[in-house]
Amino acid sequence: MHELSIATSILKTAEEEVAKIKGKKVTEIFLEIGKISGVEMSSLTFVWDLCMKDSVLDGAKVHISEPEGFARCAECDHEFKIQHIFDTCEKCGSPFKEIVTGKEMKIRKLLIS
Repeated sequence: MHELSIATSILKTAEEEVAKIKGKKVTEIFLEIGKISGVEMSSLTFVWDLCMKDSVLDGAKVHISEPEGFARCAECDHEFKIQHIFDTCEKCGSPFKEIVTGKEMKIRKLLIS
């Protein structure tokens, strides 16, 4: 389960940030996880509480934004919305594109007490 490693990576980063400022715990965490990032949100939610138990993130309020997927066609430069990483350009049909948004996996902000 790939979401378990994502959750433990988030926890490690949060622990490092709390230690840097000699804080006690995270009260709120703001995550940005794109809709085409490959993260299964229900799986991440399922493992979250188990991973965060008795940690600096235990009981923290979690805010998750999920940016839509957008790509720019390498052939005609058209920007278009995508649902899947393999979607083709809606204007010219080319499979060649640059992903503009939707693959993000970031911690945007931590509120630490």
